[in-house]
Amino acid sequence: MLGFDSDTYASVVGGAGARRADIERIADAATEAGYDNLFLIGSGGSYAAMWPYEHLITRSSTLAVRSVIAAELVTAGDPRLTERSLAVFSSLSGTTKETVAALEYCKAKGVTTIALTGYADSPIAAADHIVVNWADDETAGESVDIQLLLLTTALLHRRGEFDAYPRLADELADLTGVLTAVQEQADPQAAAFAKRHADTDYHFLVGAGNLWGFTYNYSMCILEEMQWLRTTRVHGAEFFHGSLELIEKDTSVLLFVGEDESRPLMERVQRFTDTYNDETTVIDTSAYPLDGISPEFRGLIAPIVVDAITIRFSKHLEAARGHALTTRRYYRTVEY
Repeated sequence: MLGFDSDTYASVVGGAGARRADIERIADAATEAGYDNLFLIGSGGSYAAMWPYEHLITRSSTLAVRSVIAAELVTAGDPRLTERSLAVFSSLSGTTKETVAALEYCKAKGVTTIALTGYADSPIAAADHIVVNWADDETAGESVDIQLLLLTTALLHRRGEFDAYPRLADELADLTGVLTAVQEQADPQAAAFAKRHADTDYHFLVGAGNLWGFTYNYSMCILEEMQWLRTTRVHGAEFFHGSLELIEKDTSVLLFVGEDESRPLMERVQRFTDTYNDETTVIDTSAYPLDGISPEFRGLIAPIVVDAITIRFSKHLEAARGHALTTRRYYRTVEY
C-alpha cells in the first residue's frame, strides 16, 4: 500500500495495546487515592481525540467528566478542578506548549495528572503518571485512541461501571492484523476519492457520537492543516439546523458513520445526501469485518477503525495533489 510501513505500524499499534499493564497500575492508583471528576485535556487533534471517551463516560457512568481545550482551561479556569480531580493529557511530542502549560496549571492546583506521550523525556512527562508509546504523525491516532479506550474503560471498570473491561483489553492487545486488513480494504476507495478530488478545494464533513471528535480532527488537522483545503465540519444531529443549506449537487461530502447509538443520526444525513448530492463519500465502520473483535465492542473501537481508514485517504490525497502531509506554512514554523 502507498506509504505504508508495516514494521512501524506493528510497533505502534502493538505497543499501544501493550501499555495495558501501565494503564491498569495508573487506574488502580487513581482509584485508591479517590477522585471526584475527570478532565480530558488537549490541544487541536489531541483535544478532539478526547471526545469519544467523554462521550463513553457520559453515557456509561455517573462520573463527572469534561473535555477541555488546554489553553482555555488556563485562561478561564474551572471551579470544579481541585485536588480531588483527575486530569488526562495527550501530546505525542510532549512539547505542545498550551498542553504543557495546562499540565503545570493543574499540578499547581494539586490535581492528579496522567499524560500520554511518545517520549519519556518530554516536558509533559512531568505528570504524576505517564504512558509512553512512540508513534509518528500517521499512526498517532491509533496509538492515542487505543490507550484512551483502555484507560477510560479501566477507570470505569474499577467503579463497577464496565464489567467487560478484561475482555475488551484482551481484544485490544494487538490490533495490527485487524487494522492492516482495514487499511487494505479501504485503499481502493481512498485511491478513487483522491483521484476524483485532487482539485477539489472544499469538503463538507459530518459525524456524530464517538466519531464526532474524529470528524473535527480530520477536518481541521488533516485536510486543513496538512492539505490546506477548506472544510466545514458539523455534527450529524446539527446538520439539519442550518448547515444543510451549503449542500449542492457537486459539494464533496464525507460522512463518518459508526456503530454506536448515534448511527440513526448519520443514516438520516445520508438519506438527505442520497437525494440532494452526487459527491457523497461514506466511511462506515460496519463495512469492515474486524476479525477477532466482539460485536459488543465494535461501536467502541470505531474511532480506531476510522483512524486506519483515513490514513489511506490522506496518503492518496498527498500523492494525487503533490502536497506533502508534512508541509506547513505557519504551524510550528513561525511565532504566534
